[in-house]
Amino acid sequence: MLNKRAVSEVHLRLPEGERHTPVILGEPGDQALLGVVALEILGLVPHPFKRTLEPMRTILA
Repeated sequence: MLNKRAVSEVHLRLPEGERHTPVILGEPGDQALLGVVALEILGLVPHPFKRTLEPMRTILA
């Protein structure tokens, strides 16, 4: 059975920039999670070894 969640939009402000991004609203007991869509909108990728957020390398085609 699928657990349906409400969707909204949030304004994020981080040192790396600020943007609007869609979010799935949590329920009591859920843990906060910064998802891939939010990271992509902010132009960030996680560095797996340093456990930090790094600027995304973009390629112009």
